[in-house]
Amino acid sequence: MSRASVNLVHRVEVADITPLTPGMVRIVFTGEGLEGFESSGVGDEYLRLFLPPEGHGEPTLPEPTEDGYWRFAEDAEPAAVRTYTVRDWDADARRLTLDFVVHDGGVAARWALGAVRGNVAGVNTPRGLYAPRDDIAWQLLVADATGLPAALRLAGNPPVGVRTRVVIEVAGAEDEQQVTLPAGVEFVWVHGGNGHGPSRLEEIVRANRLPREPGYVWVAGEARAARAIRRYLRHELGLAADAYKVVGYWTENLEQWRERYEALPADIRTRLRDMWDDQDRDVEDVTDEYEATLESLGL
Repeated sequence: MSRASVNLVHRVEVADITPLTPGMVRIVFTGEGLEGFESSGVGDEYLRLFLPPEGHGEPTLPEPTEDGYWRFAEDAEPAAVRTYTVRDWDADARRLTLDFVVHDGGVAARWALGAVRGNVAGVNTPRGLYAPRDDIAWQLLVADATGLPAALRLAGNPPVGVRTRVVIEVAGAEDEQQVTLPAGVEFVWVHGGNGHGPSRLEEIVRANRLPREPGYVWVAGEARAARAIRRYLRHELGLAADAYKVVGYWTENLEQWRERYEALPADIRTRLRDMWDDQDRDVEDVTDEYEATLESLGL
């Protein structure tokens, strides 16, 4: 197995901390542990962030396994694991930048708010989801605050000759950032959602009349809103699977959602998990069934 196919886990140290807005903090990681870190080069690439369950001590990091995942030692207290998109990777300086949405509660938010230089975390090998066709003439990038770092990275390096429109939903004017993007990229702030009210992401996507030419719609935000948007693009507009990517980055009222999920009969939870094991089925068809099942269960 080649080194590139291994899901490496890297020990990293906090080098810089910059508050961007009242609700977002930028943390730059460095360290010898980033030797061998390999970016996918895809603008919305994401990785697992390994943090100490409480406080800012040294987290227990797992070892990579041959199947592309990782494993903690049996006698170790596992690190808390959260998913983050990469805002920037400077290979020459070996500096990895992540932007954290910060709020009351949550292991990662508490950690980011209290982080100081020298604090230790872990990251694994990232992978991206953004995958437009080569012949697109336009793209629409829509996200809430959680998808903002990925959206800005994508918008900062659009495919040559592709018209790009970016619409970002943040809670309020105080959450807007100073944004510099290439000439020709259209950028719009919208206020709402983000746990402070109903998400407007579906409204935003529906309000954008998509050109007839080949294009690509990329959306990242709250899971239920993402589900509705994917249904609109796939079933109402009839877009091909390679013409969109819609990703749920977070779930509103997650603890209540988890409680309701865990309270489901064991056979239903097993069926939901097993849907993804059928390699012969189209992934979009599986996603349809999975999301329809969640909807029918009130999840």
